[in-house]
Amino acid sequence: MSSMPGTSAGFSIPLVRQFSIFLENRVGRLVDILRSFDEAVDVQLHALAVLEATDFAVVRLIPDNADATRRLLQERDLSFSEINIMIIEFDDDHTLSEMCLYLLGAELNIQFMYPIIGDHPVAGPRMAICCDDNQFAGQVLLRKEYRLLGAEDLR
Repeated sequence: MSSMPGTSAGFSIPLVRQFSIFLENRVGRLVDILRSFDEAVDVQLHALAVLEATDFAVVRLIPDNADATRRLLQERDLSFSEINIMIIEFDDDHTLSEMCLYLLGAELNIQFMYPIIGDHPVAGPRMAICCDDNQFAGQVLLRKEYRLLGAEDLR
């Protein structure tokens, strides 16, 4: 389990950086972005979710190198935002439905979640999740012995 350094509120949780890219909804636009990441030698994507609207799309992604991703997006002159989110690993004793129940019991809202891409044969399924209070949500889940992953766990 990731370390839990102390804070005034209890302990800090591991978080990862998510980028949200705003793209005009045009044929081939997503492929262009993904090729940029394929060609980048210093960044690998671990999660991707696409939310489409009529005129635009929002592409959420989690890279293993936030600084390199930021530079790549700036060089491509793309509009994007960044936030910290949690990555949670599940197993037979720590399920998605129970996680949702614990968060509900703590009166926390899940803003969004999506699966993590992975080829970790030993690890269980992983989800990226963002709550209205990630620190508190992470503390609740760590107390329930869920495994939260940090950026170093994705490399």
